[in-house]
Amino acid sequence: MTRQEVFAWVKQQYGTDPDYPWADDNAVLRHKSNNKWYGLIMEVGRGKLGLTGEGTVEALNVKCDPQMVGALRTRQGYHPAYHMNKDKWITVRLDGSVPEDEIENLIDLSYRLTETVRKHGKTV
Repeated sequence: MTRQEVFAWVKQQYGTDPDYPWADDNAVLRHKSNNKWYGLIMEVGRGKLGLTGEGTVEALNVKCDPQMVGALRTRQGYHPAYHMNKDKWITVRLDGSVPEDEIENLIDLSYRLTETVRKHGKTV
C-alpha cells in the first residue's frame, strides 16, 4: 500500500484528508470530531528504522493494542514506533512488505483506539 492508497482509503472510510502541519511531506491523519491523530505518514531514513542502505522509506505510524505491538515488531515491515510511544504505537513500512489488508486493519484499529473524546473530565 502506498501513501496515496492510504489517503484514498481513509478518505473513503472516514472522510479524512491528510493534514500537513509541518513544512514537509509528513502527513497527519486526524479525527474530525476530536482532532486526535490516528495516523502519521512520513519519510524516514532507512538507518533510523534499523534498515541497511541509503535513502528513506515511506512509513505509517498507527496506534496499536499494546498486546499486539511486540508480536508485530518481529514481523517483516514492522518497526518500533518512530518518534511515538513505542508501547502503544507501531511503524509500518509502506513498501509492499506488509499486505494491504493488514495495513487497513491496523488503521481501523488506530482510528477506533483514538476516537474517544473527553468532555469535562469524562470519556464519552
